[in-house]
Amino acid sequence: MKKKIVDLTEPERIKTLDLLYTAAASIRGRDAMKLFLRDLLTESERVMLGRRIWVARLLMQGQTTEDIARDLKMSLRTVYRVQYWLKDQFPGYETTLKEMEKVMDTRAKLHEAKAEPFSYAALKKRFPLHSPLSTFP
Repeated sequence: MKKKIVDLTEPERIKTLDLLYTAAASIRGRDAMKLFLRDLLTESERVMLGRRIWVARLLMQGQTTEDIARDLKMSLRTVYRVQYWLKDQFPGYETTLKEMEKVMDTRAKLHEAKAEPFSYAALKKRFPLHSPLSTFP
């Protein structure tokens, strides 16, 4: 039976959210997280969450709200809501996105190394001790 959030008592709400946060915190690895979210959320919910993260990334990169709404074909209201969340109202959003950017950069370098075997990134990966950036004790 579906229960509305307004029908929950404060202890029930806290317990419910604690279970969600604990479950999410216990997940290790991207594949495990994909399975968890696939089982927990509908495809539509996963896409909606992903698009909010996409909007947040674009906002953090300095794109305008109008450009984002036009490019992603979404309402300005949605973009403004994400912008509001980023403006120190919800610091978890920004912290997570900064960590995610590090992962995305690493992925891009790995992709470059696979796509271009003689690129600097690929050579540095294959021969780490021969890199001019290597330091020796």
